[in-house]
Amino acid sequence: MNTIFRNSALSLAGLLVAGGAVAVPALAAQTTPAERAATSAVPADRPARGERVLGIQYEAQPNFYYCGPAATRIALSAQGTTMSQDEVATKLGTTEAGTDSAVETTRVLSEVTGERYRTTEISGDRAEPAQAERFRADVVTAVDDGRAVVANIKGSAVDVDGNPYSYEGGHYVTVVGYRDGGDTVKIADPYAPSEQYWMDATRTADWIAQRGYSS
Repeated sequence: MNTIFRNSALSLAGLLVAGGAVAVPALAAQTTPAERAATSAVPADRPARGERVLGIQYEAQPNFYYCGPAATRIALSAQGTTMSQDEVATKLGTTEAGTDSAVETTRVLSEVTGERYRTTEISGDRAEPAQAERFRADVVTAVDDGRAVVANIKGSAVDVDGNPYSYEGGHYVTVVGYRDGGDTVKIADPYAPSEQYWMDATRTADWIAQRGYSS
């Protein structure tokens, strides 16, 4: 396995653990598992200067290792493709050990849509300024073209409202929009109770460090 793209499944060991139970990312508002698992259609925001959000069909991951299939499925829905998470998981080669890397999400997105996605690595512990800028530009280009970005992330980050998210074992999220000309990106998270949240683009690039993204 590529050392840059280490296994990224949400594992029981990798998640926050409290009192012997897996804890979801800390947020002010919590939802029940049934509510989080429900599928909901999210309409596209009206384009504004320096801002665009794609219309997606959100669906939470049903287990701890389906973040890759769930995030990829959300990205495909932005282009009108509806597949089950099981179908996507089969294409990705996902197992209980997770989905290997962003290379796999790039391959499946390209295969299903017929478009040429590419994988971009951020190899250091943090994104260099040029890497953060490239990520910002890649998100703007992809979203303007009607395509969502799938990011393989690891560790902790805080959104623009101060809500923390921690995925020490690794995770996949979908970047579905931007504002402020790309300085802030909108994330559809198949595991977080809030479903979608805004995050600084540079902070998101740091979250991807040592891994990569498909755009």
